[in-house]
Amino acid sequence: MVCGPLSSHASFSWTDIMNKFLHKQRIQPLRIRKGLTISQLVDLYNASGSFQGGRLGEAARLYRKMIQEDTVICMTISGAMIPAGMGGIVSELIRNGFVDMIISTGANLYHDMHFALDLPVHQGDFNVDDRELFHEGIERIYDIFITEDLLKDTDLFIQDALGDFNTAKPVSTSQIHYHLGQKIKSSTPFPERSLLATAADYEVPVYTSSFGDSSIGMNVAFLQMKNIDIVVDPNLDIWETSAIVFNSQKNGVVIIGGGSPKNFYLQTQPFISQIANFDHKGHDFDIQISVDAPHWGGLSGATPSEAVSWGKINPDEIKNSVVVYSDATIALPVLAGYVLAEEDARETKQLLKNVSDSVKLFQEQIK
Repeated sequence: MVCGPLSSHASFSWTDIMNKFLHKQRIQPLRIRKGLTISQLVDLYNASGSFQGGRLGEAARLYRKMIQEDTVICMTISGAMIPAGMGGIVSELIRNGFVDMIISTGANLYHDMHFALDLPVHQGDFNVDDRELFHEGIERIYDIFITEDLLKDTDLFIQDALGDFNTAKPVSTSQIHYHLGQKIKSSTPFPERSLLATAADYEVPVYTSSFGDSSIGMNVAFLQMKNIDIVVDPNLDIWETSAIVFNSQKNGVVIIGGGSPKNFYLQTQPFISQIANFDHKGHDFDIQISVDAPHWGGLSGATPSEAVSWGKINPDEIKNSVVVYSDATIALPVLAGYVLAEEDARETKQLLKNVSDSVKLFQEQIK
C-alpha cells in the first residue's frame, strides 16, 4: 500500500518510485556470529550499505575489481602509517601482486628502516608532558614513542648505505629507495619487516613526492656536503610515474590519507593530457581513505568528482571511485584483509625493472 505524500503524486507510479529511489536492496538488522571472518564482516558492511561501513564495503568490492581487471595499482601513503605498523600490511599486498607502485611521504620510508634495524618503536600516550619527553630524548608521533638514539642510528645506516652511491648522473627517488631496500636486505637483522626491502624484492618502484621534506632527503643533503655526489632529480619522478601510467591499459590508486603523495599520483594524467597533449581521459579507479572533509578546500579532502574536473579521474569511470571517511589504521587492515582472503595472488608486474624503457617509449611519442 502507498500512503501519505507518495500517493498524492499522481504523475509518479509506485513502479517509477521504486525504479528511481528504492531500487537498492533493503536493509535488515545485521547479525554478528562468533568466529566472524574479515570477508563476512565486509559482507555485513555491504548488507547495510550505510555510512562509512557502507563505503568501506564499496571500497573492498572496488579493490577486487581493480585486481580482477589487471589494473596497474598505485598506493599512496601519507600520515604516520609506517610507525603505526601499517607497513607490514602494504608489504603483504605487494607480495600478492596487489600493489604495483608506491608514492609515499619520505617520513614513512625513513621510519620503515627502524623495524629492519630492530630499533624500538613503542606504544606511547598522547596525554603526556612533552617537555619531559624532550629532556629524556624521546620523540612523539601522537601516541607512538621513538628515541633520539633510534633516529641517529637510522641516520648512520642511511649514510653508510648511500656512501657508495656516487653516480655520474641525477637519479629518481625510486632509484634511491631501491638502493636502500637492497642494503636493508643485505645489512639488517630483520629485512622482512621492511616495506622498502619488500618493494626491492618485487621491483616495485617507490617514490617520494617531496624528497627534501624527510630525514632521508636530509641525509642525502648531508652526504653532498661531504662531497659524495648524489643528485636527486624530481623531474625523473614525474617522467617515470607518468610513463608507467601512459603505458598501462588501466590505472587505479588506493590513497591512504591524502597529502602530496595523492596529488603526485593523480597529476600524472594532467601531465599526459594537459602538458604533453595526449588524448588521455584520466585514471580508471580511485579509492581514498581519509579523515579530511572537502568543504575546507584542501586537496586531501578533494573528492573524485573534483578530480574529474582536472582530468585526473576518467569521467566515464567515476562510478569506480569511493571515499571512505575513516582513520586508515581502522580501514586499511579490513580492506587489505578482504582482498587477500578473496583474491588469488596475481603475477607481480615488476615495473621498476622496465621503467627506463617505459620512459623512453613515452618520450618517443611526445609530439
